[in-house]
Amino acid sequence: MAKKISTAKKVLKTATPAPKRKRAPGLGSVSIPPPMDAPDARVLDRLWATVLSRKDASPSESHSARLLSRGTAKIAQKFGEEAVECLIEAVGGHRTALVAESADVLYHLLVMWVDAGLRPEQIWAELARREGMSGIAEKAARAPAMLGTKTTKIP
Repeated sequence: MAKKISTAKKVLKTATPAPKRKRAPGLGSVSIPPPMDAPDARVLDRLWATVLSRKDASPSESHSARLLSRGTAKIAQKFGEEAVECLIEAVGGHRTALVAESADVLYHLLVMWVDAGLRPEQIWAELARREGMSGIAEKAARAPAMLGTKTTKIP
């Protein structure tokens, strides 16, 4: 358990250093992040580390812990629900709602990664591997590899 938390802290300190936080007046231990000039994708690494650090927290005190305690099937179901909501907003042309739903999808995807024992670097490496390949070439390159893996996808 402690190793997982220290791993999360290591990610926060090395791969994606979080900005220094200020104490919120009158809120005790709650801190507020400084304003960000240009938010970037490193927020996903920080959020993953936060979800990982809450894996063993009390489900009554942490939404992430509650999701993780419900098991893989429920986590996947919640991800699917959020993805459908995202699609609905996209099809409806509701840009502001699409932003909010996209954030929900990404959060629930990170919860799935934590549940599956995946680290963001694994996904970033796969994306980097695919970068610069055409979609057709990339799909053709992975088709034979998929034949030997367990998946519900039809090759």
